[in-house]
Amino acid sequence: MNQEDLTGRGFTAQEIDTSRPHPARMYDYYLGGRDNYEVDRQAAESVIRLVPDARPSARANRAFMHRAVREVVRRGVRQIIDIGTGIPTSPNTHEVARESAPDARVVYIDNDPIVATHAGAKLTNTPGTGFVLADVREPEAILAHPVVRELIDFDQPVALLLVAVLHFIKDEEDPAGILATLGQALPAGSCLVLTHGTGDFHQHIEGDAADFYKNATAQLRVRSFAEFVPFFDGYELLEPGVVQAPLWRPEGEPPTTEELARVAFYAGVGVKE
Repeated sequence: MNQEDLTGRGFTAQEIDTSRPHPARMYDYYLGGRDNYEVDRQAAESVIRLVPDARPSARANRAFMHRAVREVVRRGVRQIIDIGTGIPTSPNTHEVARESAPDARVVYIDNDPIVATHAGAKLTNTPGTGFVLADVREPEAILAHPVVRELIDFDQPVALLLVAVLHFIKDEEDPAGILATLGQALPAGSCLVLTHGTGDFHQHIEGDAADFYKNATAQLRVRSFAEFVPFFDGYELLEPGVVQAPLWRPEGEPPTTEELARVAFYAGVGVKE
């Protein structure tokens, strides 16, 4: 990707920081992807050494996202805003949605310019999809962005996805306030799809493992069940409520106790009342 290509997407080559690990690229590594750098691989491997369950947790999180997208589409939602999409790893949100709803429209949002370079090739080369380089910490800017306004009709239900995002938002950055601002734009019948890293099942995630994100572009703030559930205020939780990611409407055989022990994510889907 040359300088002209990058500036055409709204940023310069100098804005791509490969000197520090980025959570999106670390997540890509956990999923077995190749769209990452040595600095990302080193940080991810350091986390895996402390928390061997980082990789199965990431995969369980991704699998939940697929099931949740199928559910919101089944409910009739045809518009999706996927915030913190990360490095594209097929099947992506629009691919899953269009399995049963070919008219589904998806806007992908991420704050990593490297994600944007991949999005042009893998996410936005089909009609009805778009990408916005933006930060969830500025929800008003996201809602006002021309790509969002072009593809999303806020008079119709929208599915808002923040999958493995909120644990990179510090308490002082007001994650509940961010969700409230985004939620105000959504009409009744819209869906909120969330996952969140937790130390409830892996106590050392709160301490040692989080240290490896301190030099990354976003730091890790895992939260407990009691801290996560209020993020759904204003939404009616679909059954089975907030649960470990593999327990949310599993397809096929239910997860075993051993499989659940390796997942450090809570997940849930709410419908705006």
